[in-house]
Amino acid sequence: MYVVTGGAGFIGSNLVEGLNRSGENDILVVDEFSDVSQVQNLAGCRIADYQDKEDFLMSIERSGLPSTTSAVFHMGACSNTMAEDGRYVMKTNFDYSKKLLHACVDSSVPLIYASSAAVYGRGTSFAESEDHEYPLNAYAFSKQLFDSYVRKEVARISSQVVALRYFNVYGPREAHKASMASIVYQMFKQYSKHGRLRLFRGTGGYGDGEQRRDFISVDDIVSVNLFFLENPELSGIFNVGTGCSRSFNDVALAVINNIRATLRQSPITLKDSVADGLIKYFDIPDSLKPRYQSFTEADITRLCNAGFSSGFRSLEEGVSTYHSWLKEEQPFEISTDSSPADQ
Repeated sequence: MYVVTGGAGFIGSNLVEGLNRSGENDILVVDEFSDVSQVQNLAGCRIADYQDKEDFLMSIERSGLPSTTSAVFHMGACSNTMAEDGRYVMKTNFDYSKKLLHACVDSSVPLIYASSAAVYGRGTSFAESEDHEYPLNAYAFSKQLFDSYVRKEVARISSQVVALRYFNVYGPREAHKASMASIVYQMFKQYSKHGRLRLFRGTGGYGDGEQRRDFISVDDIVSVNLFFLENPELSGIFNVGTGCSRSFNDVALAVINNIRATLRQSPITLKDSVADGLIKYFDIPDSLKPRYQSFTEADITRLCNAGFSSGFRSLEEGVSTYHSWLKEEQPFEISTDSSPADQ
């Protein structure tokens, strides 16, 4: 049996589907349904059982992991980077993770868990080293602290433990994340409704909309998880990004042209998008400035050296595939107003 914590969430539900595609249906989903919309994420997925996250924690504290557990994918977390309740973030992301780690180690069960590129803060080097970690919020701190805890425990661990530092993930089943959903989802929603996009003016030495992030499709995230499942001799901390940063202007243009294709309109350039008012720029809020990352790009040397060679989707390919899913599964009402009004 495979355990997937956060299994009704964004990455977790896509991982459940990925396990199903590989022929695995004996899956225990651990989550909480405080947001009932997450039920939709598991529609069509095949699982063996469900358990509330607190009940699961009490169970493993009392008697350890279920005896049939083959591996644990720990995707559950409070992922709100703007969260102000630090005690809740630490309890959910750090304390829970420690208890799950010890349960896996005691049973010699592989643990593959979600870390985050947020641990790098506003740094410019993104290699998996403590020298490059500068968390800027409670979420990032909780992730960095657990990674450090795992490093200290590694000497007594003989089973597989893998930390996957996700960069900017986008793709199906993220709508429930609302304001924390990816910028790709936010752009599809915004452009469909208003017929134009708003991006930040230049920051950190970058021009308007030219801030760069490493955007990665959730489908590629699933592939990396399954790679480590298939290679239990591998352990460590690994960045999971494409290794190629792209600008927010690039994302905006990919979104606009995918929707334009749906409306049977010809592709448009960035220059013309700005001139026609399809892309507008505004100042970054003062409250966000101290925590804003103007640039991220995964150093995936360690991942490649571990043997992962499947490659990653380009931004354009990933956005196009995501748009096809959205049209089928979660269609937006598209504005056909050719003169977008300011919002």
